[in-house]
Amino acid sequence: MTTTTPPVTLDDVRDAAARLDGVAHRTPVLRSRTLDALVGAEVFLKCENFQRVGAFKFRGAYNAASRLTPEQRARGIAAYSSGNHAQAVALAARELGTTAVIVMPEDAPPSKREATAAYGAEIVTYDRYGGDRVAIAEALAAERGLSLIPPYEHPHVIAGQGTAALELLEETGELDALVAPVGGGGLIAGSATAAKALHPGIRVLGVEPEAGDDTKRSLEAGRRVTVPVPRTIADGQALHTPGELTFSLNRRLLDGIVLVSDDEIRDAMRFAFERLKIVVEPSGATPLAALLTGRAGRLPRRVGVIVSGGNVDAGRFARLCGTAR
Repeated sequence: MTTTTPPVTLDDVRDAAARLDGVAHRTPVLRSRTLDALVGAEVFLKCENFQRVGAFKFRGAYNAASRLTPEQRARGIAAYSSGNHAQAVALAARELGTTAVIVMPEDAPPSKREATAAYGAEIVTYDRYGGDRVAIAEALAAERGLSLIPPYEHPHVIAGQGTAALELLEETGELDALVAPVGGGGLIAGSATAAKALHPGIRVLGVEPEAGDDTKRSLEAGRRVTVPVPRTIADGQALHTPGELTFSLNRRLLDGIVLVSDDEIRDAMRFAFERLKIVVEPSGATPLAALLTGRAGRLPRRVGVIVSGGNVDAGRFARLCGTAR
């Protein structure tokens, strides 16, 4: 009987952690007695909203960019993203002494676009509901000779994202469950790779917005399914199909997908702000929403949650959370 080595392993995640040591932040793990009482479990929040660029994306972007040859760095990097990966690649490029060109949707949150430009990147915009960002970025990279670093469909990116779960488990010890948001699937693929290798009995649950349930449908169908481009406040999860590489990992590693509504995401953002005293962007709040609503089901005793980011400007945060339902 032959076995196939998965495209990303625990060793890859550990190697990424070594590269990120002293470059990425080792983000805090937050506890709340109020949250524990509400959901009936001990909850450990891995706060990637305190990561550089305000989201976990810096981990994967830097891990991938740091492996480019001197010749590749001299030519520059291309990427496509609605915001967090854009900022991450822009900062990684600056840290490594190279340049970045980012393809971003026209309706990306202004704060994310402005931050990307502030890190020194050139921005090329497109219509997310009518344009193909991958095709645009690939054509741009080919034309200019740039190295393309995608937001999730890359083993070095996935391994870098998995360092968030690795750090969490190093701090907390064994957990019974791990809950994380799912967009393209890189964060949860890397996190599940690390978590399942260290603790095979851990349950790994992904969370998607109801309007963007492409990974849930794909797992149920046993193949990648495409949905209409989601219209959801969780812009970091507004994707229409899972990545091929991420899906190959997630169909093997995930124990389920939970869906939450935009209103439930708003409530979770408000809870995080009022009770936990942290600012969380919509995509980062989806796992918390899954716990607070009970949609994650009956929780085991010790649960880890990856709060993926906090990139939401004051005006948008007020509009989303200012009025209680």
